[in-house]
Amino acid sequence: MKKAWIPILVIGLIALFVYTKAVGVYNIFVQNEETINGQWAEVETQYQRRADLIPNLVNTVRGYADFEQQTLTQVVEARAKATSINLNADDLSPENIARFQEAQDQLSGSLSRLLVAVERYPDLKANQNFLELQAQLEGTENRIAVARRNFNQSVQSYNSNLRTFPNNVFAGWYGFERKGYFEAAQGAETAPSVQF
Repeated sequence: MKKAWIPILVIGLIALFVYTKAVGVYNIFVQNEETINGQWAEVETQYQRRADLIPNLVNTVRGYADFEQQTLTQVVEARAKATSINLNADDLSPENIARFQEAQDQLSGSLSRLLVAVERYPDLKANQNFLELQAQLEGTENRIAVARRNFNQSVQSYNSNLRTFPNNVFAGWYGFERKGYFEAAQGAETAPSVQF
């Protein structure tokens, strides 16, 4: 009679172990996803801050009648495109992150061209409002870089946890999938040339 209980006890212990491991892994993935969602919200906040500063910058620059209209138009259009892409934190696939990043990179490029074109206008460069806006944009770009780095670190932790055994088995059961990273813009590995 006692020998009959041994297999039942062993099976019960194995089932209890699998159950507690499955629950623990699920909870870890939920916590990691919430961390990623929080980091994503910070990334979006910093990009929105930049988008909010751009109309002020454009209006300040527009006050100088000789300024190239085409450059301003490109900045406004790039801002509109960048703010039109809404990416839900539940759908941070590598493809969606790349699409979001491409729109943001276009906006960054337009802003860079705007700031280069401003060099030809000494009165504008000395304007206090312009200098303050430029400093705010530079600070925002730094905040964006920090937010993106923190997001990538959270995604790396999540993806590493997702791919390790036996977590990958449980992740498949629960439907957890890899998240996408922010990656360097095309051509970022080449330093820009500066000539005087």
